[in-house]
Amino acid sequence: MRQSGAAGGSTAVGTRAHGAAASRVPTGGAVRELLARAERLLESARAVPADRGNAVDAVRSVLDPVLDSLVNRELAAIPVSRLKDVTEGRLRLGALEQAGFGTVGQVHGTGRYELRQIPGVGAHTADQALAAAGQIAHAVRDTVSVRIDVDAPDDTSTALVVALHRLVEAGADVRRAVDAARRLSERLDPLVAAAGPAGSRLRMLFTGREARARAREAVDGVRAAVAEAVERELPVLFAQVSADLLRAPASSAEAWVDFELRSAEYYSLLAELSGSGPDRDAAEGFLPAGIADRVRALRLDDTCLRVSLRGYQAFGARFALAQKRVVIGDEMGLGKTVQAIAALAHLAAHGESHFLVVCPASVLINWTREIRARSTLRAVPVHGAERTGAFADWRENGGVAVTTFDALHLLPGAADSVRPGMLVVDEAHFVKNPAARRSRAVAGWAERVERVLFLTGTPMENRVEEFRSLVRQLRPELAPSVSGTHGAAGSRAFRRAVAPAYLRRNQADVLAELPALVQVDEWEELGAEDREAYREAVASGRFQRMRRAAYAVPEASAKLGRLRELVDEASESGLKVVVFSYFREVLATVGEALGPDAFGPLSGSVAPARRQELVDAFSAVDGHAVLLSQIQAGGTGLNMQAASVVILCEPQIKPTLEHQAVARAHRMGQVRPVQVHRLLATDSVDQRLVELLARKDRLFDAYARRSDLAETTPDAVDVSDAELARAIVEEEQRRLADDAGRP
Repeated sequence: MRQSGAAGGSTAVGTRAHGAAASRVPTGGAVRELLARAERLLESARAVPADRGNAVDAVRSVLDPVLDSLVNRELAAIPVSRLKDVTEGRLRLGALEQAGFGTVGQVHGTGRYELRQIPGVGAHTADQALAAAGQIAHAVRDTVSVRIDVDAPDDTSTALVVALHRLVEAGADVRRAVDAARRLSERLDPLVAAAGPAGSRLRMLFTGREARARAREAVDGVRAAVAEAVERELPVLFAQVSADLLRAPASSAEAWVDFELRSAEYYSLLAELSGSGPDRDAAEGFLPAGIADRVRALRLDDTCLRVSLRGYQAFGARFALAQKRVVIGDEMGLGKTVQAIAALAHLAAHGESHFLVVCPASVLINWTREIRARSTLRAVPVHGAERTGAFADWRENGGVAVTTFDALHLLPGAADSVRPGMLVVDEAHFVKNPAARRSRAVAGWAERVERVLFLTGTPMENRVEEFRSLVRQLRPELAPSVSGTHGAAGSRAFRRAVAPAYLRRNQADVLAELPALVQVDEWEELGAEDREAYREAVASGRFQRMRRAAYAVPEASAKLGRLRELVDEASESGLKVVVFSYFREVLATVGEALGPDAFGPLSGSVAPARRQELVDAFSAVDGHAVLLSQIQAGGTGLNMQAASVVILCEPQIKPTLEHQAVARAHRMGQVRPVQVHRLLATDSVDQRLVELLARKDRLFDAYARRSDLAETTPDAVDVSDAELARAIVEEEQRRLADDAGRP
């Protein structure tokens, strides 16, 4: 008897009857141990989809009655005459109408036997009517969407949020684990069955030569499949996901808090499970069928992602990968950044190691944070004094290099560098002028890179010449076919003409998949002038001066620059904007930067009647407008639901003050999702304030925010202003002193 080291040692038995072929077949205890290990792995793999199925069933048990109620409400408003349209006029409705059936809902809610009792309604008519009503009900169910009102929770919405919480908390790993479990089971199940005889010496003695060969091959296959699963850490993934899905339900308070923090993920999951969502053509940017089919055929690998994508976002990432050199021009707030990261993550999962992102300086920190938060990819900021060393590190070790338009031309040329798996250019309209230095630098990289993704929120159909300039860098052969007449013919005509290289979706197109509130933290890095003003404020120990130091030098203010970009992007999409600040001085600075067309500012010195007049005038504007407001004056009492973009110039000491201000726009009557952008400066009072407030007990904060007392008297539940200010000033003075002492 001989032993080999493979798979912990396998025993081969040789007999005179079966000769040398049998002696090479691994059998015995080692094989039984391998097969037992494979069975345990299969058992855990089978458990994952079963556990997810149970969690989904728990959601459906609450969701289905809600959807049925919404469908019945819609059907009750549809006249019974619509049944004729479905049957192309073949259905006779006279008897039904005479019996008092006036709506499709009444027919749909009546049984076949009851309909047949109506004089003049035979079996054929009853069946036709019910089938037609069922078709309409099915179509209605595809269009209704469930909205969860966080300000008026009832038993049903609470049960739904609690059920959804289990799946949301388990995260993107659930989908990854289910897919991996399915593929592993499909591969391993037949191998284990075929390898069964090799686990017994006796069975192998009485097995024919071909069967022994198949068993030996199957054992090798099992060993390889198990080893690969262990290498990919699938046993740990399956165990963790099952544990997450089997946890006891969260308390209602915990689930509601999480819903407020991550409503996008809840609504994305809700749309998936309910089958509701935007029209597919709209979600796919009205692309021609041939291109859309090609994009759909590409399977997106999310192994390196840490976030679940909405349907239109996954399509956008696949579009970038399938078409290779494209512009994604989605309206602001639809997640262009995460679509780009998903495309990078897919390529990383398939072996690419280097990627390059070029963006304005104002969003470089956001890109770095998003890459790290949304994926497992390594983000390497390449800017400032350390850019040369950071760039060398990226070339050596890979990852996503994130640099600015101004820094790109200072880096080693594209010809001397590693070729990235993809080049991403954010705010791509910045390179519309081919003669500009930044455009030439981008073009130099784009010429050598196979995959290039331009991102811009500017609707290109309004700027055909700009689009033609961008297309020349991506698809020169397409540029001559783009003319001004396409833009003049309307957005859909333009998109179809440039479909191979352009994808744009508007909020209205994908509204069903969007949460009611999108919150984005816009992290900026203080410039030299900002930083000097901030140091002086810290040295003087003046907390409020520290909070507004980022606007002390308007022409060099990173926050003000980002604010103007957000307003410009909202202007391109025709969206109204409200800008809130605690400080009149900051609002005055913002007003000077935006010009005389901005309404306001609303402040404590403005009489209440005049405040309402300003809000009414702002709301009456057709299209884009900007309203400036001191957060204490505009944050309560006024309704600003005409606005769909809210910009907070700085974080507030009282979280309830921010909540109330956002609620002025995000309230009943708002027909578009509300985007909230908080302007924050790294290594400053903003970061300390956010960190300190985050340490508060989230559940206590949630209870307080939902109480009537908190809504009317925020001071009753917020931390002491003086205590918080003192702690932050002292911490910042120590930090800056330490920084000054370092070489």
